[in-house]
Amino acid sequence: MRPTRITAAAAAALALVTLTMPVRAQNDVNRLVANGGIKAPGWKGVIDASEASRGEKLENARLAEESGTLHVTTGPAVTYWKPANTASGDYTVLATFTEPEYMNLNDHPHPYGIMIGGNGMGTDQQSYLYCAAYGNGTFIVRGFGPEPFKLNGPRPEANAAVHKAAGKGQPVTQEIALSVKGDKVQCAVNGSVVGSYDKSAVLGAGKLQSTDGVYGIRLSHNAEVKVTGLKVVKQ
Repeated sequence: MRPTRITAAAAAALALVTLTMPVRAQNDVNRLVANGGIKAPGWKGVIDASEASRGEKLENARLAEESGTLHVTTGPAVTYWKPANTASGDYTVLATFTEPEYMNLNDHPHPYGIMIGGNGMGTDQQSYLYCAAYGNGTFIVRGFGPEPFKLNGPRPEANAAVHKAAGKGQPVTQEIALSVKGDKVQCAVNGSVVGSYDKSAVLGAGKLQSTDGVYGIRLSHNAEVKVTGLKVVKQ
């Protein structure tokens, strides 16, 4: 009888896990964005290939420009750029990102940040690098080449320089910068370098074609952010 009871208990536990897994997944499905598409003149965008494979499209996110401020609301994860905005050699691209209401479109933090080194954008061979911050004090440095790759480990990395929101629904602001300096690529958040990598680690097969290219912004899915002061500074 005892083996039967153990088997039944294990089956019940497995059934409970199976039942709860879809509920958690449903909490993180892409939100519907009203009046989606690109409303900012001269801008282009691309959603992740993984999002497109699930039937998502660029029009399921929204980019608008309001008095010099970029207002982005995502459904799918998306990267935006202006073809005329390019950087080469040694440079820093920076902007200020404000999440007006932390986690207003999700039940856990989602990142947003700067993209550089964009080449072949919108094609199946695109490559670019981005540094993105979360409103909980962590950041990531990631890229596509064209498959995704990670520079600072499998999980978001905590750093005291990254601001934390006071709570859900509260505002949080991050100044994010990506720099190419000599043989280094560096990410800085709120004036402090949080990640520094050899250029050799970001170039080559499966990584960037070049650190020269277009620059722009990158947001995860289910995020709402206002971006100001996007610019490139030559070193």
